[in-house]
Amino acid sequence: MNFNLLNKVIAGIVFIISFIVLFMTVQPSVSFWDCGEFIAASVSLQVPHPPGTPFFLLLGNIFSKLPIGENLGFRVNLISVISSALSILLIYLIAVKLIENYKGKKVNN
Repeated sequence: MNFNLLNKVIAGIVFIISFIVLFMTVQPSVSFWDCGEFIAASVSLQVPHPPGTPFFLLLGNIFSKLPIGENLGFRVNLISVISSALSILLIYLIAVKLIENYKGKKVNN
């Protein structure tokens, strides 16, 4: 098995494990601070407060329409789960590229 395929398999495993752990710990409803405001604003596509975070509100509106879970807060909180799992995946892939560059191996795009 070559290292490029191995790194892709490990990256997939890292994503799945991080997604499962984050999914198990996601807030099942509205939590404190600005969460309720952002959930209410994303469902109705309103501006919560400046600067408004338009991309999060658009994603929140899409996620609020998913037929997953009973609570609207849970569905919008899934944005954090997916974005955090993707961030962990990207950190792993960047670390692999940095280590390959440090060792002097050729990096394949």
